[in-house]
Amino acid sequence: MKKLLLISATIAIALSAMGANDKCGNCSERNETIETLETRRAIRKYQEQVPDKAILSKVLEAGTYAPTGMGKQSPIIIAVTNKEVRDKISALNAKVMGAADRDPFYGAPVVFVVLADRSVPTYVYDGSLVMGNLMNAAHSVGLGSCWVHRAKEVFDTPEGKELLKEWGIDGDYEGIGNCIIGYPAQEAPSPKPRKTDYIHFVE
Repeated sequence: MKKLLLISATIAIALSAMGANDKCGNCSERNETIETLETRRAIRKYQEQVPDKAILSKVLEAGTYAPTGMGKQSPIIIAVTNKEVRDKISALNAKVMGAADRDPFYGAPVVFVVLADRSVPTYVYDGSLVMGNLMNAAHSVGLGSCWVHRAKEVFDTPEGKELLKEWGIDGDYEGIGNCIIGYPAQEAPSPKPRKTDYIHFVE
Protein backbone atom coordinates (compact mmCIF):
# COMPACT_ATOMS: atom_id res chain seq x y z
CA MET A 1 0.00 0.00 0.00
CA LYS A 2 2.80 2.40 0.96
CA LYS A 3 4.58 1.57 -2.28
CA LEU A 4 1.41 2.31 -4.28
CA LEU A 5 0.97 5.66 -2.51
CA LEU A 6 4.61 6.55 -3.21
CA ILE A 7 4.21 5.76 -6.91
CA SER A 8 1.01 7.82 -7.09
CA ALA A 9 2.68 10.76 -5.39
CA THR A 10 5.65 10.58 -7.77
CA ILE A 11 3.33 10.59 -10.79
CA ALA A 12 1.39 13.54 -9.39
CA ILE A 13 4.57 15.53 -8.84
CA ALA A 14 5.79 14.75 -12.37
CA LEU A 15 2.48 15.80 -13.91
CA SER A 16 2.53 19.00 -11.86
CA ALA A 17 6.02 19.81 -13.06
CA MET A 18 4.99 19.20 -16.65
CA GLY A 19 2.08 21.57 -16.23
CA ALA A 20 4.32 24.22 -14.72
CA ASN A 21 6.71 23.95 -17.67
CA ASP A 22 3.89 24.09 -20.22
CA LYS A 23 3.71 27.86 -20.64
CA CYS A 24 1.24 27.56 -23.47
CA GLY A 25 -1.40 25.79 -21.39
CA ASN A 26 -4.48 25.96 -23.57
CA CYS A 27 -3.01 27.44 -26.76
CA SER A 28 -6.46 28.33 -28.04
CA GLU A 29 -6.75 30.98 -25.32
CA ARG A 30 -5.89 34.63 -25.97
CA ASN A 31 -2.21 35.45 -25.56
CA GLU A 32 -1.45 39.17 -25.36
CA THR A 33 2.15 38.85 -26.51
CA ILE A 34 1.27 36.84 -29.60
CA GLU A 35 -1.67 39.16 -30.30
CA THR A 36 0.69 42.16 -30.22
CA LEU A 37 3.09 40.46 -32.63
CA GLU A 38 0.28 39.55 -35.02
CA THR A 39 -1.58 42.89 -34.99
CA ARG A 40 1.33 45.35 -35.25
CA ARG A 41 1.34 47.22 -38.55
CA ALA A 42 3.51 49.85 -40.20
CA ILE A 43 1.90 53.25 -39.65
CA ARG A 44 2.54 55.98 -42.21
CA LYS A 45 0.41 58.85 -40.91
CA TYR A 46 0.87 60.47 -37.48
CA GLN A 47 -0.51 63.09 -35.15
CA GLU A 48 1.79 66.01 -34.30
CA GLN A 49 1.65 65.36 -30.54
CA VAL A 50 4.87 64.02 -29.05
CA PRO A 51 4.14 61.08 -26.71
CA ASP A 52 5.02 61.52 -23.04
CA LYS A 53 8.60 60.70 -22.15
CA ALA A 54 7.41 58.03 -19.71
CA ILE A 55 5.73 56.10 -22.53
CA LEU A 56 8.70 56.52 -24.83
CA SER A 57 10.99 55.31 -22.06
CA LYS A 58 8.98 52.07 -21.74
CA VAL A 59 9.39 51.43 -25.45
CA LEU A 60 13.08 52.24 -25.33
CA GLU A 61 13.65 49.93 -22.38
CA ALA A 62 11.97 47.10 -24.28
CA GLY A 63 14.39 47.78 -27.12
CA THR A 64 17.36 47.25 -24.82
CA TYR A 65 16.13 43.75 -23.97
CA ALA A 66 16.38 42.47 -27.54
CA PRO A 67 18.62 39.42 -27.90
CA THR A 68 22.18 40.15 -29.08
CA GLY A 69 25.01 37.86 -30.13
CA MET A 70 26.85 36.56 -27.06
CA GLY A 71 25.00 39.23 -25.06
CA LYS A 72 27.46 41.86 -26.31
CA GLN A 73 24.72 44.48 -26.81
CA SER A 74 26.32 46.00 -29.90
CA PRO A 75 23.46 48.42 -30.69
CA ILE A 76 22.73 51.88 -29.32
CA ILE A 77 19.49 53.85 -29.64
CA ILE A 78 19.36 57.60 -30.29
CA ALA A 79 15.94 58.86 -29.13
CA VAL A 80 15.19 62.05 -31.07
CA THR A 81 12.27 64.15 -29.82
CA ASN A 82 13.76 67.54 -30.78
CA LYS A 83 11.86 68.71 -33.87
CA GLU A 84 14.79 70.57 -35.40
CA VAL A 85 17.06 67.54 -35.13
CA ARG A 86 14.28 65.22 -36.29
CA ASP A 87 13.72 67.40 -39.36
CA LYS A 88 17.45 67.46 -40.12
CA ILE A 89 17.68 63.65 -40.07
CA SER A 90 14.56 63.45 -42.22
CA ALA A 91 16.10 65.86 -44.76
CA LEU A 92 19.31 63.84 -44.92
CA ASN A 93 17.25 60.67 -45.41
CA ALA A 94 15.24 62.30 -48.19
CA LYS A 95 18.47 63.41 -49.87
CA VAL A 96 19.75 59.82 -49.89
CA MET A 97 16.39 58.71 -51.29
CA GLY A 98 16.60 61.33 -54.05
CA ALA A 99 13.34 63.00 -52.99
CA ALA A 100 14.30 66.22 -51.23
CA ASP A 101 10.69 67.47 -51.14
CA ARG A 102 9.41 64.49 -49.12
CA ASP A 103 9.35 63.61 -45.43
CA PRO A 104 10.47 59.97 -45.24
CA PHE A 105 9.32 59.92 -41.60
CA TYR A 106 5.65 60.38 -42.58
CA GLY A 107 5.11 63.22 -40.12
CA ALA A 108 6.05 61.13 -37.07
CA PRO A 109 7.24 63.49 -34.30
CA VAL A 110 9.77 61.04 -32.80
CA VAL A 111 12.48 58.89 -34.31
CA PHE A 112 14.57 56.24 -32.58
CA VAL A 113 17.76 55.80 -34.59
CA VAL A 114 19.31 52.38 -34.05
CA LEU A 115 23.02 52.04 -34.72
CA ALA A 116 25.34 49.13 -33.99
CA ASP A 117 29.03 48.60 -33.44
CA ARG A 118 30.63 47.23 -36.61
CA SER A 119 33.35 45.48 -34.61
CA VAL A 120 30.82 42.93 -33.35
CA PRO A 121 30.22 40.16 -35.95
CA THR A 122 26.46 40.02 -35.25
CA TYR A 123 25.88 43.79 -35.24
CA VAL A 124 23.36 43.88 -38.11
CA TYR A 125 21.28 41.10 -36.58
CA ASP A 126 21.52 42.67 -33.13
CA GLY A 127 20.31 46.04 -34.38
CA SER A 128 17.50 44.45 -36.37
CA LEU A 129 16.23 42.67 -33.28
CA VAL A 130 16.27 45.96 -31.37
CA MET A 131 14.20 47.51 -34.15
CA GLY A 132 11.68 44.67 -33.87
CA ASN A 133 11.40 45.08 -30.11
CA LEU A 134 10.87 48.83 -30.45
CA MET A 135 8.07 48.45 -33.00
CA ASN A 136 6.26 45.74 -31.09
CA ALA A 137 6.61 47.58 -27.78
CA ALA A 138 5.28 50.77 -29.37
CA HIS A 139 2.21 48.90 -30.58
CA SER A 140 1.66 47.38 -27.14
CA VAL A 141 1.36 50.86 -25.55
CA GLY A 142 -0.89 52.34 -28.24
CA LEU A 143 1.74 54.03 -30.41
CA GLY A 144 2.34 53.64 -34.10
CA SER A 145 5.70 52.89 -35.64
CA CYS A 146 7.43 52.10 -38.90
CA TRP A 147 10.91 50.99 -39.90
CA VAL A 148 12.39 53.60 -42.24
CA HIS A 149 15.56 52.56 -44.04
CA ARG A 150 18.66 54.49 -45.16
CA ALA A 151 20.06 54.97 -41.63
CA LYS A 152 23.28 53.36 -42.83
CA GLU A 153 23.64 55.74 -45.74
CA VAL A 154 22.75 58.82 -43.67
CA PHE A 155 25.22 58.14 -40.88
CA ASP A 156 27.98 57.26 -43.32
CA THR A 157 27.80 60.81 -44.77
CA PRO A 158 29.91 63.67 -43.39
CA GLU A 159 26.71 65.32 -42.12
CA GLY A 160 25.63 62.15 -40.36
CA LYS A 161 29.03 61.64 -38.81
CA GLU A 162 28.95 65.24 -37.58
CA LEU A 163 25.62 64.57 -35.86
CA LEU A 164 27.09 61.55 -34.09
CA LYS A 165 30.00 63.70 -32.98
CA GLU A 166 27.60 66.36 -31.64
CA TRP A 167 25.75 63.65 -29.69
CA GLY A 168 28.98 62.36 -28.17
CA ILE A 169 28.88 59.03 -30.01
CA ASP A 170 32.38 57.59 -30.44
CA GLY A 171 33.22 54.37 -32.21
CA ASP A 172 32.59 52.68 -35.53
CA TYR A 173 28.80 52.60 -35.62
CA GLU A 174 26.60 51.73 -38.58
CA GLY A 175 23.02 52.91 -38.94
CA ILE A 176 20.65 49.93 -38.85
CA GLY A 177 17.26 51.61 -39.04
CA ASN A 178 15.04 54.54 -38.10
CA CYS A 179 12.08 53.55 -35.93
CA ILE A 180 9.60 56.38 -36.30
CA ILE A 181 7.16 56.72 -33.41
CA GLY A 182 3.97 58.63 -32.65
CA TYR A 183 0.23 58.49 -32.18
CA PRO A 184 -1.40 57.08 -35.33
CA ALA A 185 -3.54 59.34 -37.49
CA GLN A 186 -4.85 56.40 -39.50
CA GLU A 187 -6.44 53.03 -39.00
CA ALA A 188 -3.99 50.17 -38.98
CA PRO A 189 -3.89 48.60 -42.45
CA SER A 190 -5.15 45.07 -42.91
CA PRO A 191 -2.44 42.43 -43.01
CA LYS A 192 -1.56 40.76 -46.28
CA PRO A 193 -2.41 37.05 -46.36
CA ARG A 194 0.47 34.93 -45.16
CA LYS A 195 2.08 32.94 -47.97
CA THR A 196 1.14 29.28 -47.91
CA ASP A 197 4.73 27.99 -47.82
CA TYR A 198 5.93 30.26 -44.99
CA ILE A 199 6.43 27.41 -42.51
CA HIS A 200 8.05 24.05 -43.14
CA PHE A 201 7.92 21.39 -40.45
CA VAL A 202 10.69 18.79 -40.35
CA GLU A 203 9.37 16.03 -38.09
